[in-house]
Amino acid sequence: MDIIREIQSELVELKEFPKFGAGDTVTVSYKIKEGNKERIQQFQGVVLQRRGSGATETFTVRKMSGNVGVERIFPIASPFIDEIAVNKRGSVRRARIFYFRERTGKSARIKEKRSFTH
Repeated sequence: MDIIREIQSELVELKEFPKFGAGDTVTVSYKIKEGNKERIQQFQGVVLQRRGSGATETFTVRKMSGNVGVERIFPIASPFIDEIAVNKRGSVRRARIFYFRERTGKSARIKEKRSFTH
């Protein structure tokens, strides 16, 4: 299995992104091709989970569009991801916050993690 990982690390170019995890609010800028035009679109929402490792790692982001919840799964190694910006760090107790899907209103809020850097 180490041979597969070595080949993957040579072939797939991983970009440097800020550290983020479940509960964090992120803005993912990704490239969209429409015909021969290319533009960058932002997807801002709460990270529900990160799964996998290395080149096959993915993360799920959920946002509310009107009254409908929209989830999108992004591969970390995707060449279409331009940048990932962490807007807020959330304080959650678990790595996968699927319970967040059923929440609405005030119970759908995530406490912000306090940072004591001066």
